[in-house]
Amino acid sequence: QVQLVESGGGLVHAGDSLTLSCAFSGGTFSSYAMGWFRRAPGKEREFVARVSKGGTSTKYADSDKGRFTISRDSAKNTVFLQMNSLKYEDTAVYYCAADVTPRPRYSDVVRPEAYDFWGQGTQVTVSS
Repeated sequence: QVQLVESGGGLVHAGDSLTLSCAFSGGTFSSYAMGWFRRAPGKEREFVARVSKGGTSTKYADSDKGRFTISRDSAKNTVFLQMNSLKYEDTAVYYCAADVTPRPRYSDVVRPEAYDFWGQGTQVTVSS
């Protein structure tokens, strides 16, 4: 069974940077595209970013484009989310997710239902 464990969250100030990590185990890492989602207080879970199985293709939410970078390290079975210029509205629980199905359409990758496995989440709090 695939397991995902996020780490790297914390309390930061607006304008700071933070890098989240997600450790993958229990399966073949290269078989899964990996995504990051977040859930802010009182809001639905929303798409942040996705990286393809081979790491060559990435997709981002419009609100994060240019500030966030998703990447993966196949040697470490880990996916990262580097977040720069953090804003108060980035405060949320951030979740890592794995998807075995190729999804060329952006409208598909932003749906939480598209993902097969989820981590427990890591809290990111940005103080204004």
